[in-house]
Amino acid sequence: MSQHKLRNLAIIAHVDHGKTTLVDALFKQSGLFRDNQVIEACAMDSNELERERGITILAKCTSFVWNDYKLNIVDTPGHADFGGEVERILSMVDGVILLVDASEGPMPQTKFVLGKSLSLGLNPIVVINKIDKPDARISEVVDECLDLFIALGANDKQLEFPILYASGRSGFAVKDLNDPRENMTPLLETIVEHIPDPTIDPNPNPQMLITLIESDQYLGRILTGKIMSGTLKVNDSLHALRKDNGVVERARLTKILAFEGLKRIAIDEAHAGDIVSIAGFQEATVADTIASTDITEPLDALPIDPPTISITISVNDSPLAGKDGGKKLTSRMIGDRLMKEAESNVSLAVKRSTTDESYEVSGRGELQLGILIETMRREGFEMSISRPRVLYQQDESGNRLEPVEEVMIDVDEEFTGIVMEKMVQRKGEMIDMTPSGAGKTRIKFLIPTRGLIGYYGEFLTDTRGTGIMNKSFHSYAPYKGKIEGRSKGVLISTENGKAIPYALFNLKDRGIMFVNAGDPVYAGMIIGEHSKSNDLEVNPTKEKQLSNCRASGKDEHVVCPVPKVMTLEQAIAYIQDDERVEVTPISIRLRKRYLDPNERKRMSRVKEG
Repeated sequence: MSQHKLRNLAIIAHVDHGKTTLVDALFKQSGLFRDNQVIEACAMDSNELERERGITILAKCTSFVWNDYKLNIVDTPGHADFGGEVERILSMVDGVILLVDASEGPMPQTKFVLGKSLSLGLNPIVVINKIDKPDARISEVVDECLDLFIALGANDKQLEFPILYASGRSGFAVKDLNDPRENMTPLLETIVEHIPDPTIDPNPNPQMLITLIESDQYLGRILTGKIMSGTLKVNDSLHALRKDNGVVERARLTKILAFEGLKRIAIDEAHAGDIVSIAGFQEATVADTIASTDITEPLDALPIDPPTISITISVNDSPLAGKDGGKKLTSRMIGDRLMKEAESNVSLAVKRSTTDESYEVSGRGELQLGILIETMRREGFEMSISRPRVLYQQDESGNRLEPVEEVMIDVDEEFTGIVMEKMVQRKGEMIDMTPSGAGKTRIKFLIPTRGLIGYYGEFLTDTRGTGIMNKSFHSYAPYKGKIEGRSKGVLISTENGKAIPYALFNLKDRGIMFVNAGDPVYAGMIIGEHSKSNDLEVNPTKEKQLSNCRASGKDEHVVCPVPKVMTLEQAIAYIQDDERVEVTPISIRLRKRYLDPNERKRMSRVKEG
C-alpha cells in the first residue's frame, strides 16, 4: 500500500452519540462485510460490558480499503473516565471525525477531546449524527459546534471544518440536507479529501511511538502505535526508549500485525505512517519509543492527566467468602490481576496498601473503577471495596489542592432549584445557566470531585429520572472545606443466618431494606438504611414466637418490604469511610469494615481521638 493512499483518523464523540454504529456503517459501505453476512450490532464493541452498557470502554483499531485508500480508523471512548485512552489515540492519527448528536449537541466530553485534538493541530470533520431523530435541532447544533471551536481557540483552518449530516443506524451521510440519503460515500470522500497524508519523519531509521498495550497468551505483550519513520521488519533488533530513563530494553521483533477489518493479520514489514501492532518486547509500555539502536532520543509523548480518585481493594474476609462461586480469593491473585490491568491502562495506578492483603487503585472516576471491579467479579474474583477517596496535591507553599470537575447539567426548569441547592451544598460553584429549549435549562458548575461522589443517584431521584449530568476534569484548585456526607445511618445485622420474613416485616418502619427474605446475612452486614441519622443494630433472623394462642399459619400473610437493589457503582458511592462493599461473582453486599461491634466501637473512639 503506497504511503499517499493511507489515512489515519480517530472518531471522537460524547457517550451514546453513535460513533460505534457509524463505524459499522462504514464497514458495510467498504464491502468489509458481505451483504448477506450476519454481524452483531456495534461490531467494535466486543467487550461484554460494552454491549450491556451501550458505551465504548476500550479503544479499538480497525482498517479497511475503499477506492484504493487504506483507512485506519480508531473508535475511542467518549466517557471522561476513559479519557486516558482518548489522549493517546490522538497522537497517532492525522485527523478526526467529531461526531455530535443532532439533538443533544456538543457535550463536556466533546469539549474535552476536541480541545486535545485542536491543540495537536488536527483538522476535524464535523458529522451531525442522528438527524432523523424527531427532536433533532440541526441548525442550532451546527452553531453550537462553531461556538465551541472558537471557545477552544481553533485556528482559521480548523474553523473551516466540513460538515456532514448522517444517520449511522440508517447508513447514510450527506453534505447537504437536501441531498439524497443513499449511503456513506459522501463521508468517505470527505475523509480522503480533508485528512492529510500521514505525518512522518524523513529519518530512514525505524521509530514507533507506543499508544496502546495489551496481553496475548501466545504472543505476550502486544504494543500498538504509529510508525513515525523508516520500515519495521520481522526479526529486526530494536530497543525501547523512555523519556528521562534512556534505554528500557533491547529485543528482537517477533511479530508485526496489521489491522484488516475486525481482525489482525501477520505481515513481514510495515512502513512509516501506518498503525500496527508488534510483539517481542517485555518491558516497553505506553509512551515509550521503539526504535533502531542508532536512535538515542525518544519521541515526544502526549502527557496524560493524573488519576483523581482512589479506592482500596482487599481480600473478602466476610463469613460468606467463597460461598458465591468465587474461585479467585487470595491477595496474590487480586494483586496479579490489578497489576496486569495497570500495564494496559495507563490512566490507572496500582500500589500495595499499608496492609499485605489490600491494594490502592487510582483512576479517573467511579465508572472507570466500577468497570474494572465488574470485570474482575465476572472473572471469578471476590473482593472488599472501600469508599472512593480523592487524590490531593500540594502547591509550592504546601497548601492542599483538590481536583475540580466541570459539570454540565440539563434539567427540566421545575427541578433547577433542588439541583442548584444540592450542588452548592457539595461546594459547587455555578458558572453559567441558559435555557436550552423545550422547558429545559442547562447549568454549568465547577465542583470538587469529592462533591460528586455518590451524588448521581440522588440527582436522578431529585429530577425524577429526567436530568442529564456530564462531567470532565477541569483543574486542581485550593481545598474548599468539609462536605457533609450521607445523612442517614444504616441497619446492621447482629446475627448470622438467613433473613426471615417476620423480622423484615417488623423492621420496615425502621428504614429501607437492602435484603430480601431468604437472603444470607451475617453479623456486621448492612441490611438496610436507617430512617434516622444514627446506625442501628437489628436482628433480621428473628422468628415469630409461637404460643397456644397464635397459629403459625398467620405468617403466610406477612408482606416483606421490597428491597432497594443497588448497582455496583451505586453501592461504592453509598458507603462511608467505615464501610465496605463485598463483591462476589453473584452478589453485591454492604458491610461494616469491622464486623465485630466491640471492635467497631473501639476503632471509632480511636478515630475521634
